[in-house]
Amino acid sequence: MPMTVPSPPAATPTTTTCRVAVAGASGRMGRMLIEAIEASADCVLVGALDIAGSPAIGADATAFLGRTCGVGITADIAAGLKNAQVLIDFTRPEGSMAHLAVCSRLGVKAVIGTTGFSAAQKAELAALAERTAIVLAPNMSVGVNVTLGLLQMAARALATGYDIEIVEAHHRHKVDAPSGTALKMGEVIAQALGRDLKDCAVYAREGVRAERDPSSIGFSSIRGGDLVGEHMVLFAGIGERIEITHKSSSRSTYAQGSLRAVRFLAGQGTGMFDMFDVLGLH
Repeated sequence: MPMTVPSPPAATPTTTTCRVAVAGASGRMGRMLIEAIEASADCVLVGALDIAGSPAIGADATAFLGRTCGVGITADIAAGLKNAQVLIDFTRPEGSMAHLAVCSRLGVKAVIGTTGFSAAQKAELAALAERTAIVLAPNMSVGVNVTLGLLQMAARALATGYDIEIVEAHHRHKVDAPSGTALKMGEVIAQALGRDLKDCAVYAREGVRAERDPSSIGFSSIRGGDLVGEHMVLFAGIGERIEITHKSSSRSTYAQGSLRAVRFLAGQGTGMFDMFDVLGLH
């Protein structure tokens, strides 16, 4: 009687690939995102956007890596998003709003690292999040977001007797100050103290001839060279001080955090999220 050969076990399902588009594809951050996607096992680049008039329009999105991927850089938002499930956008507020309007229409989710949104734009973002899923964070770095958690804890413990100052430093090309990350740090601290940042933030002291308001949160900005991003929060008491610092030496940390946000969005339908949601820090 012939021996029955058992069937081979079923193959383990492969990881689902997420189709990603990148805005600002020819910029420093855009290229870092594209390189991270290309190196990822579970993400694939399907779209690349840039502003009209950019010399990169029409070029292959991975040409800077010395190879081609078949994805051309385009200024046509709908064309750049037509095959995408998620857009990653680290551009300017006006550009991000235009991209998100198309995303909400096409059902494309979005990871937004753009900073400098106005109050009106933030309200519009909230409305768009009712039609698609958005992760919005001023800093996608895992380390920065863990730092935010530490600041929350420190602020509660040091609620009285300590003056709070936030110092940030970035490259010469950064256009907004204070940085979005510094403002987020201020918001987290103010919330932990039961304050509203807009009522206690101090952004400049030139011409002020008065003692420091103990309830204020001060901000200082440095711009120069090629600094990627440094943030230090000082809790200064009498006889001691505590400094909580985060320093970025490469934009790759933002890119890797963005891909974690992309993976998180795979399980979301609609809504506004932040990196605390992505990392389970709430």
